[in-house]
Amino acid sequence: MDSVVSIYVYLLSVVLLGILGIGIGYFARQIQANQQLRNTQNEARKLLNEAIAKHEEVLLEARDEAVKVRAAAETESRERRAELQRMERRFAQKEERVDRRLESLDRRERGLGAREKELDGIKAQLEELRGKQIQRLEAISVMTIDEAKQELLKAIEKEIEEDASRRVREWETKIKQEADEKSRDILATTIQRCATDVVSETTVSSVPLPNDEMKGRLIGREGRNIRALEQATGVDLIIDDTPEAVTISSFDPLRREIAKIALKNLILDGRIHPTRIEEVVEKAKNEVDVTIRNEGEQAARKAGVQGLHGELIKLLGRLKFRTSYGQNVLIHSLEVAHLSGMIAAEIGANVMLAKRAGLLHDIGKAVDHEVDGTHAQIGANLVKQWDRSADVAQAVGEHHGEAGTTSSLGFIVATADAISGSRLGARRESTEQYLKRIEALENVATSFAGVEKAFAIQAGREVRIMVKPQEIDDLGAMRLARDIVKKIQESLDYPGQIKVTVMREVRAVDFAK
Repeated sequence: MDSVVSIYVYLLSVVLLGILGIGIGYFARQIQANQQLRNTQNEARKLLNEAIAKHEEVLLEARDEAVKVRAAAETESRERRAELQRMERRFAQKEERVDRRLESLDRRERGLGAREKELDGIKAQLEELRGKQIQRLEAISVMTIDEAKQELLKAIEKEIEEDASRRVREWETKIKQEADEKSRDILATTIQRCATDVVSETTVSSVPLPNDEMKGRLIGREGRNIRALEQATGVDLIIDDTPEAVTISSFDPLRREIAKIALKNLILDGRIHPTRIEEVVEKAKNEVDVTIRNEGEQAARKAGVQGLHGELIKLLGRLKFRTSYGQNVLIHSLEVAHLSGMIAAEIGANVMLAKRAGLLHDIGKAVDHEVDGTHAQIGANLVKQWDRSADVAQAVGEHHGEAGTTSSLGFIVATADAISGSRLGARRESTEQYLKRIEALENVATSFAGVEKAFAIQAGREVRIMVKPQEIDDLGAMRLARDIVKKIQESLDYPGQIKVTVMREVRAVDFAK
């Protein structure tokens, strides 16, 4: 029993102690919490005090700044009000000036209106006076206004035409002088550097014979040998009283050369009969073909032209046996090639192309008897076919002005051709052709109105024209000379240049009685 009571007492004491411990712990925590709360409140009061102090400080600064801004704004406002007042005063002054000007303009406008009415009246009076004067002038001159205008326009037109002619003449003279000086320098330099022998070809060749007995053998029985030789070669054999010589006559130098070679070979062989003649003539043709090839190659080499086609070489060699006005065409072509190269060098053109065009400019004459067309056009076609050079072909086709000379190379070749053909002694002209050219030159001159007489002098190198002085004045004579020159250039073919001189003579004749 006592043990049970002691257990209960023990348990009760334990419980009481636990409850006491819990109470003590609770009160201890409460005390700690109260202490922390007081600390927190103290810290909050401190922060609040600091915030209030800072707020008051910021508020003071803001008040100071607001005062400053207000002062600046008031200052700026006062300045703007002052500026506006000044502008208002200026505008007011300008408005006053504008008003004054408007009043002045109104006064002027009223004055101008009055003057305008006055001028209208004066104008009406002047129109009336002008009409009366025109009526008087028409009555005096027996001409209407339109007729007078036409007369005045004619007079002005004539005066302008005379002035234009005078100016054109002055310009032409100046340009001609400059061009003549430049061309004389170029041509003089070119001609001075080119020294070519003058050779005139004939239409006959002479073959020497060992003796006069050979003439009979050449004639043969009943003339069969000479007929066979003439038929095979296409030439005429002249066997006359000339001792130990036979003359070969033909206008074709190629045939004449073949006949000459064949005749020499027959004389050396001694066997002269128709069959043998045909064999020898055939060999002579082959020999001439070789000669033609060699002559063409030598001409190209002398001219310094390389790369020519074989067909052009052959055609060039054939020019050895072609003449023009007695001038050998191959020699002429070589001379033109040298002259063209020199002219091209003087003016800065392509020298090699100029030489090539100059050498081939008359290549068409090698076949002009076989092909239709002028030798210039034929030559241009041959160059296009075998040389493939468009510039050279164009120059060859243009060197006589038939296609209208436009290229510089064409002008160079035409100039060189004219120099070579117009040299004294270079060409021979028949009397009939000479007379025809002189007559054509005089006919061109007399075809113009006002021409009284025309005379071609100096072998057709100059034409002198006498005009009717009552029909053509001095300026008209200048225009007439220019027109005649243009017509000569368009309608006639001639070497070199032709001088046109127009002479106007006025004679006063009276008789003392």
